[in-house]
Amino acid sequence: MRRQELAAFLRSRRERISPEQVGLPSTGRRRTPGLRREEVAQLAAVGVTWYTWLEQGRDIQVSGQVLEAVSRALLLDPNEREHLYILAGAGHPTPSKDCPVITPAVRQMLDQMTLLPSWVLNSRYDILAYNEMCVRLLGDFDQLPPEDRNVVWLIFTNQAYQARWLDLEAAQHQVVARLRGAMADHVADPAWKALVARLRHASPEFEERWLRHEVLGRGNGNKGFLHPEVGVLRMDYTNMWFGPREGTRLVVYSPSDEEGRAKLERLAKG
Repeated sequence: MRRQELAAFLRSRRERISPEQVGLPSTGRRRTPGLRREEVAQLAAVGVTWYTWLEQGRDIQVSGQVLEAVSRALLLDPNEREHLYILAGAGHPTPSKDCPVITPAVRQMLDQMTLLPSWVLNSRYDILAYNEMCVRLLGDFDQLPPEDRNVVWLIFTNQAYQARWLDLEAAQHQVVARLRGAMADHVADPAWKALVARLRHASPEFEERWLRHEVLGRGNGNKGFLHPEVGVLRMDYTNMWFGPREGTRLVVYSPSDEEGRAKLERLAKG
């Protein structure tokens, strides 16, 4: 499974690059978009046969040095390069396990943040726990079947949840690219495979984005929400990881400005 994913990822990255982008002459009309395999091999200074085998997902030895050369040839960004290393099984730490249990201490932290919407997500974006302000901002997750309590599922299939996002398209792009990046550590995991299969069947939009093979790492940032009672809310979010690798984390949303803070106080009062 990992080799198949590696093959698809390399092919998708090769097909997005034009010869002009990497200083190669255009040779007229091409049957397929992007670079040819021999051109990638030339740019990376590796054998054409070796690169072809790599892109075909064959079980060959791959060094970090050669992967770095392939990364440069394919113009991979840092997130994409890390994704390539994980899929190739080269030079990457052994993945840590997600923490499956919400401890009393974590539950207490959630409950103490009475003005800040907060929830606990695992690397698959399952919603493990949340506080009252998170419910007021995004909706009551208790009303959903357990199998639907997943951010990716909701953002592609649940209209009420989709309506809470100020820029739904951007949010969908980010969550798919981050799920794709995280799945490199879990390509043979039945739960991950079942989630992706379910999403691809239920949502043509997810299917189209999934096949792009775009990847993003996880970090802090900001998002915009559209609440039916208080209107637009612009929020900064902070990830607090429960372990050394990007697995289960507490995500806290805080208002980006004073107007947002006042609106959250209105929500808190009900």
